[in-house]
Amino acid sequence: MNPAKLSVLFCAAVSAFVCLCIYLLSKAKKPVARGWSFDCARCGDYPDELCSALFDGKAVAAVLGAQCEQVHRERPGFGAGLPVNCSRLLADHSYITKPLSQEEADFPLAYILVVHKNLQTLEWLFRAIYMPQNVYCIHVDQKAPAGFRQAVEGLAACFDNVFLASRTESVVYGGFSRLQADLNCMQDLVLSSVPWKYALNLCGQDYPLKSNRELVQLLKQRWKDKNITPGILQPDHIKQRTTHVHREYISPAESYVVKTETRKAGGVPHGLKLYFGSAYYAVTREFVDFVLKDERAKDLLQWSRDTYSPDEHYWVTLNRISDAPGADPSAEWEGSVRSIKWLDQATVAHNGCKGVPGSMPAAGWKGNLRVVKWSDRKDHDGCHGHYSRNICIYGLGDLKWLSEKDGLFANKFELHSYPPTLECLEYRILNRMLSQNTIALQ
Repeated sequence: MNPAKLSVLFCAAVSAFVCLCIYLLSKAKKPVARGWSFDCARCGDYPDELCSALFDGKAVAAVLGAQCEQVHRERPGFGAGLPVNCSRLLADHSYITKPLSQEEADFPLAYILVVHKNLQTLEWLFRAIYMPQNVYCIHVDQKAPAGFRQAVEGLAACFDNVFLASRTESVVYGGFSRLQADLNCMQDLVLSSVPWKYALNLCGQDYPLKSNRELVQLLKQRWKDKNITPGILQPDHIKQRTTHVHREYISPAESYVVKTETRKAGGVPHGLKLYFGSAYYAVTREFVDFVLKDERAKDLLQWSRDTYSPDEHYWVTLNRISDAPGADPSAEWEGSVRSIKWLDQATVAHNGCKGVPGSMPAAGWKGNLRVVKWSDRKDHDGCHGHYSRNICIYGLGDLKWLSEKDGLFANKFELHSYPPTLECLEYRILNRMLSQNTIALQ
């Protein structure tokens, strides 16, 4: 081959290489979820094609996604036993450092996170809910490893509006300590200079299904200063939770609650009707003040110390208190505008006396705070990850189902088990947040 032909081939090869580099760089500039990456040679054009297909429920996406279920690499700059470089953390993990709209800036939220494990999953959740106008109290279980606590302390130190609870508990599943952990954070949050409007509690394995602005709009427009505490009058089959004395036991190996044969003495304080419902809530600042100061709330708290899972009756019982004549606490609230007006009219008369701020005496189960796939329920298409404590740890095959739900948050997730599940959810939420912002981003 003569030198002229060799020169032409060489130029062609160089041109092809340059074009390939330009193509790869253009792909890299696409919006992607923050901090993790897939092996794109195996998984296709992530996340545009893969995540979109998974949310659409396409069968080919499930096959493609299964090949990528464990393909990831850890994000830099955050982990147990590692010093936290705040500048690198905020930059590499793309934290939002300014409000995305004036509406959100004017309606700050307070978050309570009770955590004990899964550091990377926690940081993934925290990054999704973090906004600079909000305030965050993180309660770290006393039983958590020292390295976990130090890492969470390092994370909190990077933000002026994040702090660890000043008083902590050894939290036992189903025990009073779980309720007390929330109250510890509430006591700290009321001292915050942030003028937060609502308090929401989460665990470290939750993840939002709505953007911060969507959440703010829902609380402002639909709930209008009302507390969200889904629940009903206490069913007969769980009354033993509050008729018998329960004790917490903590050992190095495990922690648990034991039901004794001793019956609780005396009735529920102030003749309150006991309700049963979600341990998770979205409550107004005025309701938090009521919980911390009102004698009914204090007495119910004291009475609940030796009951089983008191956080499943405490919040909903207090939020069902009504001094209004004609209010029917056992009625189901359908969430219509007409019902909201009725409740407003009913509560106006007694709020000035001894009513509960933002109470919803007839709310029933209304208020879809958390989306959960329970193993014994038939209202879903099965778990595509695996079950833990009868709750689904979501896998890739659950993304379509999650995308169709109207809840505020979903539970449970494990980043180390199914990383692409959270990756796709973050990609979805991030795109929604950026499309809704009205303040120019840097």
